[in-house]
Amino acid sequence: MARSGRSLFIISITIISIITLLTFTSLPGISATSKINEHPSVIAQSVNLGAAFKELNIEGSILIYDQNNQKFYQHNASHNSTAFLPASTFKILNSLISLETGVIKDEIAILTWDGIMREFPTWNRDTNMRQAYKDSTVWFYQVLARRVGHERMQQFINQVGYGNRQIGTPEQIDKFWLSGPLQITPKQQIEFLQRLYRRELPFSQRTFDVVQDIMIIEKTPNYILRAKTGWATSVKPNIGWFVGYLEQNNNVYFFATNIYMKDAADAPKRIELTRRSFKALGLL
Repeated sequence: MARSGRSLFIISITIISIITLLTFTSLPGISATSKINEHPSVIAQSVNLGAAFKELNIEGSILIYDQNNQKFYQHNASHNSTAFLPASTFKILNSLISLETGVIKDEIAILTWDGIMREFPTWNRDTNMRQAYKDSTVWFYQVLARRVGHERMQQFINQVGYGNRQIGTPEQIDKFWLSGPLQITPKQQIEFLQRLYRRELPFSQRTFDVVQDIMIIEKTPNYILRAKTGWATSVKPNIGWFVGYLEQNNNVYFFATNIYMKDAADAPKRIELTRRSFKALGLL
């Protein structure tokens, strides 16, 4: 009987231990910490990227691709599959094509301003590609597009597989990315940026070197951020873009932020939404 009683006691203790373990591991604080330590990507899966959109009173989407873990994190999946005018985000590809075809020698070759006063003071001056990319100078890239020409531009866009590949008639050569018919989805932006990063596009190493360098908008000892903004004013509401990729922690995070912009006050929110989303993922 004593041996039997001891066995029952041991069984009871075991059952209690199991119940206790199950109870504590089901608590959010304990289970989340354990899983996050073992699998860092769980952090991103549990983060609500829509919070920043509510905080900033903005409608739109963000899509982030974690290369090492091969995972997408997003807000507003249907929006990320919707095509929009690329606006000035097309300057990335326009730069690649213009350098590759030799219509401009390099990123410091200067084009002369035509003297026409435009809405932004930084546009009203002679400039080069490095500065024009930074200032998003429309006329500079329109000159480059006209120099490339309709036929060569269409050939490169077809080879790259950029967006819907439609650039319209020869008369639209300097505005097809601003007012159509060229359109691209946030998902397609990510695909293009991945191929750019991996240098899987039909351009020389020199062209890649130059464009990836002028794309840098922030560089610290901890990360490099390459990106381009875009602002489509030919549609209502206006469409705002911020696309690029973040290199941090021996990893690359490709992103495409797309928002509806009510006015100029919403312009900075393209970048702020992206930064908040990265911070929510433990980056930047």
